[in-house]
Amino acid sequence: MMERKGEERQILIAMKGHPGTGKSTLANAVAKALKFPLIDKDHFRDCTHTIQEVLMEASPATAAKLLNDLSYEAMWRVISTQLGLGLSVVVDSPLSRQAHLNRLLEMASHSGARVVVVECKPGDEAEWRRRVELRGADGGAEWHKPSTWGEMEVLLEGYGGCWDYDAGEVPKLVVDTTAPVEVGELVAKVIEFVNS
Repeated sequence: MMERKGEERQILIAMKGHPGTGKSTLANAVAKALKFPLIDKDHFRDCTHTIQEVLMEASPATAAKLLNDLSYEAMWRVISTQLGLGLSVVVDSPLSRQAHLNRLLEMASHSGARVVVVECKPGDEAEWRRRVELRGADGGAEWHKPSTWGEMEVLLEGYGGCWDYDAGEVPKLVVDTTAPVEVGELVAKVIEFVNS
């Protein structure tokens, strides 16, 4: 890691990717290899299920948006605390909007941490689709994630193009998570990128 005044500089590894791309698998493997805390936005969102069931009766769209925003806010606070403790972190979230990256950059600047983005982008759409549908068929998809390819297409359409934003000067590595390679190879590539 980079040195700063004789100390290791913290790093915030921001994972980016749609559901089913292998982002969480890679995030877990990277966090384990580096022994960094893993902060997964889905853990926060999963905790809102009961609240959403109650609120859905009043206003489904408002409930989903409100609880998703709440999940992000809780995640931001945990990230800020970990950085404040001097820890490096791996953040597993879709990072689907420029505002989310900006928020991470703001938190990192307060602690002097550097941010890198690791984008999981499937080169093989058929394999990505297979993963999404397999997860849905196995009942393994979280209740708030697409479990069919049709639901994935609705999600992508809902982004309205905001997904492909310019990360500016933030170092970014794009990884094809559908390539026929072992997760260990991808982890090694990420670690090499982080250390460069």
